[in-house]
Amino acid sequence: MRSLRDGQRQARSVHRHHGQQPQHRGLTRGLALDLGSSRTRAWIPGQGVVADTGSDPAGDYGHGGRPVRRGRIIDAESCGRMLGRIADTALGADRSDTVIVLSHPVLAGPGHRAAARDLLTALGPSSVIVLDSARAAAACAGPQDGGPLLVVDIGADLTEVTLLVDGRVRDARLAETGTSDLEPGEAPTAVVRAVVDMVMGMWQQDRHGALLGALRRGPLLAGGGALRPDVTNRIALRLGVAVRLTDDPATTVVRGAGLILGSVLRHASAAPALPGRSG
Repeated sequence: MRSLRDGQRQARSVHRHHGQQPQHRGLTRGLALDLGSSRTRAWIPGQGVVADTGSDPAGDYGHGGRPVRRGRIIDAESCGRMLGRIADTALGADRSDTVIVLSHPVLAGPGHRAAARDLLTALGPSSVIVLDSARAAAACAGPQDGGPLLVVDIGADLTEVTLLVDGRVRDARLAETGTSDLEPGEAPTAVVRAVVDMVMGMWQQDRHGALLGALRRGPLLAGGGALRPDVTNRIALRLGVAVRLTDDPATTVVRGAGLILGSVLRHASAAPALPGRSG
């Protein structure tokens, strides 16, 4: 787990990345969300994972469809209802003193990011933070020295490989394939090939040796696909390096988002009151 100082630095970096200033005043509660194509997970500081549900739990999208596909929100209305139910259960109806953090794919387009921010704002929190999943994963299990880190996030519909250097995205690649594309009992050849191809593409573009350093310390595997030994073992074999896993790869991203959320809340509680205003 990162130190408080590291967590605060990560939170400040997130706000700078999105061109906004953190609004810490009055925040006492919060919720971290990992909105995936297959699963949506929620985390509350001090409680851990409070929701881990299918991303269409009430059939809002109809006939087994899902409001999020291939890392994109395709039905904002049903997605908003789902997030509203989670927020109601986790935070209650009054969310005026809360902050909600949501992770998105690193290469999510501006439409997805804007839709995610709008959905969170509609839930009524005091503050919203939208950050990429690779930096959330790094907050959970990345090196404390800020060195290079390769994050491989294998989801149901999407696989991303991201090279982070000092907490910033140096390179990122995306493949619209994941574990949901595999037939039962099918070898994960396509998923593993996609990961290796993306890493090799990064290798050709790496001018400073950061990728080599990240590979030497071991890629961090996250997402539901990292729960499968046939996936992780084949990736390690093809890349010729040992891979790193957290104790629960499927929740790595939401736990990292939760750590960033916790840092924001601690910073808010420690901040001095402004003149003329209560703390």
